[in-house]
This record gives sequence, C-alpha cells and structure tokens, in this order.
Amino acid sequence: MSLKKLLEEKGYHRIKLKYTKTNHLELVAKINDIEGNFILDTGASSTCVGIEAVEHFDLLPEDSDIKAAGAGATNMLTQISQKNRIDIKSWKKKKIDLVLFDLKHVNEALINHKAEKVHGIIGADILKKGKAVIDYKNKALYLK
Repeated sequence: MSLKKLLEEKGYHRIKLKYTKTNHLELVAKINDIEGNFILDTGASSTCVGIEAVEHFDLLPEDSDIKAAGAGATNMLTQISQKNRIDIKSWKKKKIDLVLFDLKHVNEALINHKAEKVHGIIGADILKKGKAVIDYKNKALYLK
C-alpha cells in the first residue's frame, strides 16, 4: 500500500509542496481567507508572517515579549496576532496565533537566488497540530 493511500485512509489531507530555487519546500496557505506563499520550516517553533504582510492578511498585531531568532538573525522584535484561521488546502484550523516579524532577510536571500518572496513560514506548531507527515520524495505534506 502506498503512503498516500495509507494516510488518506487515516483521514489525512494531502497538500502539494514545491521546491524553491533555494531547496526550501513551499506551499500555498490561506490566512483568514487570504492566500499567501509560505516556506515549510520544521525547525521553526512557530508559524510566522512577515510584518510587511500584516495588511495583506488583515491581521491585528499586538506587542509581544517574544524575541525571534533564526536564519542568521537573532533578538528580533516580534508582534503577535491571535485567533486567526488557517486553511492549507482542505485542512483548516481556527484560533491560530501567528508570530509577526521582519522577514526581509529571508526574502532577500530568496530573491538573491532568483526564488519568489514568501509571506511567511509554516512552523512546527501547525505541523504538530496537524500530526504532519512530510513525503519528501513525492513533494507532499499530509495533515490530519
């Protein structure tokens, strides 16, 4: 039995992934019914949206004590946006908190490698909630 068939029988939703020119896995997700491009990052503890995409997704930013670190940048100030809805294809979750911070360094790296900019990062919080299985060979994410 294939992995796809096994997981779909267990109630998982299959989401197609694509590799960027930087070898990151990318997917399309909707936040509050608005579509955006996201990198899948198993090493990111939280799902994040770039400060520059706050208006795009109609988010309500609040100040946060959380300091973000990652991808060569540390101690970055963040904000938080609470109780958002996320749809990744047919998988949906409500009451999702998003960390908001400056993703310019991430997008500059992507642009330098002729890859498309992203609105944010899907992190381990979502992957845990969805009991994620990543099929690297067939470029698919499964969420339950």
